[in-house]
Amino acid sequence: MPNSTRTDPADRVNQAIQTAGVTPDADVSDPPAAVDAPMIPDQRRESMLRQLRRHKVLSVHQLMEIFNCSHMTVRRDIAALEQGGLVYSVPGGVRIASELNTEPSHQSKATIEQPQKHGIARRASQLLRPGMTAYLDAGTTTLSMVPHIVALSGMTVVTNDFAIVQALAESPVNVIHTGGLLDHANLSSVGGLAAATLRHVSIDVAFMSASSWDLRRGVTTPSAPKVEVKCAAMDAASQTVLVATSSKYGTFGLYKVAGLEQFDLVVTDEGLASAAAAGIREAGVDLAIAAAEPAP
Repeated sequence: MPNSTRTDPADRVNQAIQTAGVTPDADVSDPPAAVDAPMIPDQRRESMLRQLRRHKVLSVHQLMEIFNCSHMTVRRDIAALEQGGLVYSVPGGVRIASELNTEPSHQSKATIEQPQKHGIARRASQLLRPGMTAYLDAGTTTLSMVPHIVALSGMTVVTNDFAIVQALAESPVNVIHTGGLLDHANLSSVGGLAAATLRHVSIDVAFMSASSWDLRRGVTTPSAPKVEVKCAAMDAASQTVLVATSSKYGTFGLYKVAGLEQFDLVVTDEGLASAAAAGIREAGVDLAIAAAEPAP
């Protein structure tokens, strides 16, 4: 029978979380076997993963309190788990790799992270030259590229995004919409008909969006009809560029689109953790970090 003076691990979890001003969203008690017995690193990391699955994000201080170990030990555990693609470090703490079950709607994305999206759009647009044909994948980051495209002469844009078509409607840019099945929430076309259009065009550079991406799984989506369109656009292009905010890094969907190594360039914002950026570059992926900026 445990000594009555020992602190229960669940109490340490709750105390650590309350100290940091976070309200627990689930029962955080560990299995009885966890009690106060010393853990080997693998046991501690498994327990850390359990806590992260419940709370999504925990600080280094919280983990030190929960496991009664040093700052160095926690950092070492985080590094080991991050190397395996299981967690992602954030300033002062760590978060779990989380699954994206549904695509966010166009409306929900339209007003968030605008400075980051504009910075990414400006950096990605440096690849464009007058007279090019560019594919803009459906998304609000690609939508931010429109002013840069309009500023160039003789441009043609191929897209499956109705918002992009509307933004270009009164410009001199030639616009080809893919057609296909309407995705109402995302104001875009998906499925076989859209992909068929893309198999009949030649694209200089395809700017691809992503609702979820990381080094381990690449670009993924929870929407199967999107995969065929994205793959067809990449196949039709001489150059492919991923444009995605760092907030989507470390999430994954059910269906894989492409590995990061299949892109000629990945453009994201300064919010990407330095360790993650280093890992991407070490894998041979060309990565550009764009500074945030206001709308042009």
